[in-house]
Amino acid sequence: MKVGLLTREYPPDVYGGAGVHVEFLARELRSLTDLDVHCWGEGTSDGLVRHRAWPALDGANDALRTFSVDLSMAAALAGRELLHSHTWYAALAGHVGKLLHGIPHVMTSHSLEPLRPWKAEQLGGGYALSSWAERTAAEAADAVIAVSGAMREDILACYPAIDPAKVHVVHNGIDAELYRPDPATDVLERLGIDLGRPYVLFVGRITRQKGVPQLLRAARQLDRDVQLVLCAGAPDTKEIDDEFRTLFEELSRNRAGVQWIPEMLPRPQIIQLLTHAAVFVCPSVYEPLGIVNLEAMACGTAVVASRVGGIPEVVSDGTTGLLVPYRESAPADFEHDLGLLLNRLATDPERAGAMGKAGRHRVLREFGWGTVARRTVELYEEILHADR
Repeated sequence: MKVGLLTREYPPDVYGGAGVHVEFLARELRSLTDLDVHCWGEGTSDGLVRHRAWPALDGANDALRTFSVDLSMAAALAGRELLHSHTWYAALAGHVGKLLHGIPHVMTSHSLEPLRPWKAEQLGGGYALSSWAERTAAEAADAVIAVSGAMREDILACYPAIDPAKVHVVHNGIDAELYRPDPATDVLERLGIDLGRPYVLFVGRITRQKGVPQLLRAARQLDRDVQLVLCAGAPDTKEIDDEFRTLFEELSRNRAGVQWIPEMLPRPQIIQLLTHAAVFVCPSVYEPLGIVNLEAMACGTAVVASRVGGIPEVVSDGTTGLLVPYRESAPADFEHDLGLLLNRLATDPERAGAMGKAGRHRVLREFGWGTVARRTVELYEEILHADR
């Protein structure tokens, strides 16, 4: 079957979990389908077409620029039999492509705009446009893929007009051959991380969603011997960037062993950091699944994460890590409990090690990309068969 995969992110321009998902899903789909990938950027190659925003919109609201990319994608989809879009950035391309070419559209939801009101800080009035695009595409799609059971519930709650039979759960995956423990320590030594002391590791963007300010406040409770390493960049707005820097500087003044790595490190370096962390922390306040937790587990590292969204479907509380209850109305309780559980694991290497081993075992058993791709293609076939 001839499939058009529509996405904002694609290597080498991958900055979030949705981009990682598309990268590995596309790799597997190429052996199962006739696949064309359409993404942001410039240039073309075999099976890959990059699209850029219209120059006439340079300096315009980012949502308008996104729509111009979507229209460019839709115009280039002739000859495809099925479209599969990822995130609101490409959803409108899938919807318009469906109408223009008369072919089915499958939409994977990695997050939902109604549950991310802080995006208004980043997009301004464009947030109303991104919300409209997501709703329009989702309600008209032939199928919506949710990356977790919790995400499916959120989709149906936010968009009750969607037939529940059209919403399918296909979890994110992980390449456990690529993400595997790395015994080397050269990256840690180059970065100046003290190999004789445990460290808590965060990897992610500086956004409201990822709970970075909450983590920095929780870290005030960390045992003095525990280091904190933050691989954190790409702030959504100047306001969140300023808040992060203020909290980071305050924490650094009051304790040693706090390190911020703002640049996006190559994957092999992240894998080494994940491998040697005493604990990986995911303090998200909203997370449909949290693919980074799978990456940490694949590297044999225990996880402390928020009990939100799809995270409990990945992190088994008490077995592969510890989950922290989160209530928006009680941020101080969340920060206190987060610091408490981070200390509990970071200072107990035997328990953390056992959880890390259990995490890798679970990844190998349940979250391979081959399984994800096969389930996705089965859905394509079901839709195409019904369409006939």
